[in-house]
Amino acid sequence: MATRTSRFTAFDIRMIIALLVGVYGLVLTVMGLWVTSDEEIEKSAGVNINLWAGLGMLVVAAAFTGWVVIRPLGVSEEEQREAVEAADRED
Repeated sequence: MATRTSRFTAFDIRMIIALLVGVYGLVLTVMGLWVTSDEEIEKSAGVNINLWAGLGMLVVAAAFTGWVVIRPLGVSEEEQREAVEAADRED
């Protein structure tokens, strides 16, 4: 009999990293598009570093999310049952 697996993507560290990097990437991208002045761009050798760093972070967040989708974590129902029973014994 094959065991079914459950996916715990919400608590997967890869999703947490993707969320954090994605939020920072979104903030930097918005800053680069609408807030960064020409003076600040000149200070960074003519490169809109906020925009490029933000876009790079969004790509990294997408890569982490893709990794979670392609290789999800799985725990068998037997392992789940054993963990619940062990937690019940501790109480």
